[in-house]
Amino acid sequence: MQIILTEKCTSYTGSVGRGFGYHIQRRGKRFFAKRNSKGVIPPDGHLRFILACAEIAKRRLYIADIRVSGEELKDALWEAYKSYMMQFVKLATYNADDIINFKTTFGL
Repeated sequence: MQIILTEKCTSYTGSVGRGFGYHIQRRGKRFFAKRNSKGVIPPDGHLRFILACAEIAKRRLYIADIRVSGEELKDALWEAYKSYMMQFVKLATYNADDIINFKTTFGL
C-alpha cells in the first residue's frame, strides 16, 4: 500500500497506532505500509491498518490519500477471515475514499 502525504507533511514514518502489526516506511521519496518483522500480528491487523490509514486520509491530517491494490485488499480480507467479501473487490486499485465506501457498504 502506498501512502501519499499532505503537502504540509514532509515525512511520516513509524506507527499509525498500536496492535496493527504494520508501520509506515519511507522508500526513496515515497511512503509504504510495511509488515512488522517482529512481534505478533493479529489476523485482522492488515485490514485494520488499511482502514485506519483511509480514515486519517479522510481527515487530511497527515495522509492525503492511499493506494491499495485490489490483490492487497483481498489478502487483507482473507487474513481477517472475511474471505466472503473478496468477491466484492472489483477494482485494480483503491484509494482512501474507495476504502471508506467499501467499509461503509459492507460494515467492516
